[in-house]
Amino acid sequence: MLIISSREFREKQKKYLDLVDKKEQVIVQRGKNKAYVLVPVTDIDRFFADPKVRKRLIHSIAQAEREEVTPLAKEDINKFLGV
Repeated sequence: MLIISSREFREKQKKYLDLVDKKEQVIVQRGKNKAYVLVPVTDIDRFFADPKVRKRLIHSIAQAEREEVTPLAKEDINKFLGV
């Protein structure tokens, strides 16, 4: 784990972003009381950041809580997924 200043990060962004890509944990310290962890954004992060996806998930969770769901057999799920 590396802890660097925000100034150090600004001066050598590529170096630290490359380290994050290699699974190194990098924390950027900003002043005395603020710190930030650098993490790469994945495809799944982009998927869940989509407002349409988030709205649909919230709707689906509410349906499940009201028990308004149709159970599916594992075989049906696998067939749908082409497994």
